[in-house]
Amino acid sequence: MISFVVRRVLQMVLTAWLISVITFALFWTSNARPAREICNYNCTTARFAEIDRTYGFDKPLIVQYGTYMSGLVNPNGRQLGSEGTKEQCDWPCFDRSIHTGVQVWGSITEAFWPTFWLAAGGAVLWLTSGVLLGVTAALRRGEWIDKAAVGLALIGASMPTLVIGNLLYLTFVVKLQLFPHPDTANFALSAGLGAWLKSYTLPWITLAMVYAALYTRMTRATMIDVMNEDFIVTARAKGLSETRVIYRHGLRAVLAPIVTLFGLDLGSLLGGAIITEQIFSIYGMGRLTIDAVLGVDLAVIMAVVLVVTVFVIVANALVDIAYAFIDPRVRPS
Repeated sequence: MISFVVRRVLQMVLTAWLISVITFALFWTSNARPAREICNYNCTTARFAEIDRTYGFDKPLIVQYGTYMSGLVNPNGRQLGSEGTKEQCDWPCFDRSIHTGVQVWGSITEAFWPTFWLAAGGAVLWLTSGVLLGVTAALRRGEWIDKAAVGLALIGASMPTLVIGNLLYLTFVVKLQLFPHPDTANFALSAGLGAWLKSYTLPWITLAMVYAALYTRMTRATMIDVMNEDFIVTARAKGLSETRVIYRHGLRAVLAPIVTLFGLDLGSLLGGAIITEQIFSIYGMGRLTIDAVLGVDLAVIMAVVLVVTVFVIVANALVDIAYAFIDPRVRPS
């Protein structure tokens, strides 16, 4: 088991490094030029050269990449002026935003927690509701609850996040005024648990309605197949209670594909729920990414890509570890 964990960690490091190289290469092979963003596309040739020297964009690409990565790993924590003057930066400023001068990891940390709470709360809702509804529908196949569950799943799968989010917003914020307006909502725990929960409730429900539909359908289909397997018949023949047969044997077999899907969904969602964040004015990883891309901000773009990569890789590693507990047959020797 230890060797398995070590191998996965090495794979994670290698994958993250390859993604950073590819992202850096894609940026510099495109037509994007940070200097245009810094001086609002009104740069003279001399001004372009000055900005390139200030930020180190005139260095060889291998030097720029090495400086950027060292800046991420060991930031000096100081900030730049409005245009990032040399006097305020000891090295080429690849570890800072070209627009704000703020150290990249400061921006990442600030945007991460709203996205984390959004993803975590939504994940709890969609996982519990999707799995429970799917299991109930499978066990009551053909009954009204099964038809209702399938209908709700189809509605959730057919309506995109943009539609669901805006419907909830217009109904519960604009019309009924049961939840705070996004401009007055407070997504920080320091505002108090009550205000924090009210601010996140609608975003959580939005994500849950979108994702729970798929989990309901998958759980239902898998549960129907599992309950007809030979090991379920054998468990019943041994005299085990129906509850034990369903939740100890049947549900355990159903969890394998659900865990895989959940790990991928949660890992990618931590990289930013862009539409949900935009609807409810949550400044998280999604909106940070949009701002960085529109502003051609290399430092922030690469940092966000690396963070999302790490989330997805870690999620996959945790899924592999969870498999070992769910199904002993896949445990590493």
